Amino acid sequence: MKKPLSLTWDLESIYPGGSSSPELASFLKKLEGDVESLQQLVKNSLPPVHAEASAELDKVIELLQSCSGRLVQAYEFATCLGAQNQQDKEAVRVASKVMGLRARFEGISSQFNNVLRQTSDEVWAGWMERPEIAPLKFVLSERRNLAREKMSPELESLALELAVDGYHGWSEHYETIVGSIQIPFEDEEGSKLLSVGQAFNKLDDSDPNVRKAMFRKWEEAWGGAAEYCADTLNHLAGFRLKLYAGRGWEDVLKEPLSLNRMSHDTLNVMWDVINQSKPALVSYLKRKAKLLGVDSLSWVDVGAPLGESTEKIPYEQAAADIVNQFRKFSPKLAEFSEQAFDNNWIEVEDRPGKRPGGFCVSFPESKESRIFMTYSGTASSVSTLAHELGHAYHSYLLDDQPFFNQNYAMNVAETASTFAEVIVSDAQVKAAGSAEEKIALLETKIQNSVAFFMNIHARVLFETRFYEKRKEGLVNAEELSELMEEAQKEAFCGVLSEYHPHFWASKLHFYSTDVPFYNFPYTVGYMFSTGLYRLALQEGASFADKYDDLLRDTGVMTLEDLVSKHLNVDLTQPDFWQGAADLIVEDIIEFLSMTEHLA
Repeated sequence: MKKPLSLTWDLESIYPGGSSSPELASFLKKLEGDVESLQQLVKNSLPPVHAEASAELDKVIELLQSCSGRLVQAYEFATCLGAQNQQDKEAVRVASKVMGLRARFEGISSQFNNVLRQTSDEVWAGWMERPEIAPLKFVLSERRNLAREKMSPELESLALELAVDGYHGWSEHYETIVGSIQIPFEDEEGSKLLSVGQAFNKLDDSDPNVRKAMFRKWEEAWGGAAEYCADTLNHLAGFRLKLYAGRGWEDVLKEPLSLNRMSHDTLNVMWDVINQSKPALVSYLKRKAKLLGVDSLSWVDVGAPLGESTEKIPYEQAAADIVNQFRKFSPKLAEFSEQAFDNNWIEVEDRPGKRPGGFCVSFPESKESRIFMTYSGTASSVSTLAHELGHAYHSYLLDDQPFFNQNYAMNVAETASTFAEVIVSDAQVKAAGSAEEKIALLETKIQNSVAFFMNIHARVLFETRFYEKRKEGLVNAEELSELMEEAQKEAFCGVLSEYHPHFWASKLHFYSTDVPFYNFPYTVGYMFSTGLYRLALQEGASFADKYDDLLRDTGVMTLEDLVSKHLNVDLTQPDFWQGAADLIVEDIIEFLSMTEHLA
């Protein structure tokens, strides 16, 4: 890798000039014209009366894929602009324009899906056998089946148009709320106001006094914004529930399960295995409390670092370590990651004005990715960096696929990213130079288990209960905090001394309109990736190619079929999930053994 590495990403190579880019304006103008042409094509399209007649729709499908890919390109660019500078008002305008175009496109897609829905089964079977269309069979069939479960195309188009300033508008309003929050902080340099992203990093500080002081201010800040957040969350949920009612959907998880291409049975058996494994995590949390010298952990202590690895890790060292660990599993993954670092695809600078959190976006037209985070030098930051590189690698493997087939679900997206994390963290543990270092690294790994088994579970419990309550009417801020704290107590098995009542306000995931119930797929991805890693340990170097093949099929299969094909495993049975949980429990047992004399 080249040195020094840039702390900021390069967006100029995508569209020079950022939110005021003439190239971006030209791109959007051409896209708008093509969407209009597509609308006329779809308007004049009829269900084919025989398989040969379906060839007349090839141009429609081709333009649908082209417009869809370019809309993703434009939307992700607008996302990057807004994330790097929340005060960029022109970026807000660009995002609004793209959202309007996307809503129009989705209405057109809905009309085309109606053509698929109206095609007879006999003609459909012949249509899907045509060589030009056969690679798209899964996606087109999925669209056809979903169209049969929705409202009429006219009503679906109207709902999508109303969502721009309603549903999606409320989500954007939440971003405005977050951007307006400033949290006071004092250190040796004096008093300052931190953005939400900067303040969040202080919650993981190695100094308990810093953590606790920031947590009080964090809760206070979100408490001050709670009424605005409650309005936003209620209207988002209300829109979604009304839409579901119009479609005749009673189960609020129907859409997220469909989007994640998985069944209730698979999800339920996974949670059953997790709940049976929680006693080990409770033992870990109790041991951690003793190591920190407290009777029991508060919410802000759960992620507190232990051991010598709390020293700040320079960004360039983190990058080199990640690439080296990736290389031990897959030279291809390592080479790709080097390219991401060398080409300035990654934004890590700690500065005011950035939005909190981390993400990876991929640009289908440019065939590149960009990674966003605020690097803090902690082991957690290194894990986040590896995580996002896993996302980017997943997209890279699908670059040569038809665009429809690049649309993989969030749960398998989180599988690729979390697998990358596991590669790095497990290798670090095995290479630890001392018992103290190994304890610290093990603890970092176990923290992921706490996050996915307990923290995410609390989010799932809260969100499903909130939606049930929202069916009866508005849920005020105080009630939301009560629901949140109850869910946290249940998910953490009552082991904490203090919880985070305003977590519902501070967590972006509850306000996402791109992916409803933007929480449980993380745990699915974590458990799935851990199960894959267990198989990788058993099979050795040959597993890297099998892993790549599995990722390449993620856009054209259900989760159950994907795993059945590549691993010969039934995910509706507990065996695979139990194997993943056992690997996690092994880490906990080792940690407890190594720290017994310290407690």
